[in-house]
Amino acid sequence: MMARGPRYCVPFRRRREGKTDYHLRRALVISGLPRLVARGTLKHMIVQIVKATATGDEVIVSAHSWELTKTFDWKSHCGNVPAAYLTGLLCGFRAAANGVKKVVLDIGLQSPTRSARIFAVLKGVLDAGVSVAHDKEILPDEKRIQGQHIANYASELSSNPEIYQYRFSKYLSKKLQPEQFAEHFASTKEKILSSVKVEVKKL
Repeated sequence: MMARGPRYCVPFRRRREGKTDYHLRRALVISGLPRLVARGTLKHMIVQIVKATATGDEVIVSAHSWELTKTFDWKSHCGNVPAAYLTGLLCGFRAAANGVKKVVLDIGLQSPTRSARIFAVLKGVLDAGVSVAHDKEILPDEKRIQGQHIANYASELSSNPEIYQYRFSKYLSKKLQPEQFAEHFASTKEKILSSVKVEVKKL
């Protein structure tokens, strides 16, 4: 039941809808730095570099995990930790190319869980050369970013073909052996790095 009384103030609409923490947003805006906005859905990661203006937020650059599949031949899920890292890496390179050197992380109402997808995004942006204040302990380790946990899980299930086929049917349909996930990750990352080099030469 909604509180009532002469001193009760109705929260802003986006706060009522669970979309914006205005106290946190105020602190981020006051910092004067562009915000690294990382948001995840069940299937994708969306990463944006946003700056606040008097008329509203302005997106400087962005990257969406579907680009990995469309442009860089990514054959895995677009919402996992490796995909989050690669999306962050792509957005970070775009930010650096547009003169963005330092940003502040904006995770919205998401809980800051260690090694979560949003911090894989952060690691990707950091590796692209953009400075972001952070605690190193909260970043995923390299093996998890490379998807080694997926390869290990596939190896464990390989002795049970029925479950293996069920769990990794989408990987296998795209001719990706999950045991070789780390190699596929490295190949996709190299394609991103190569595309960035081409863009830099054009500039």
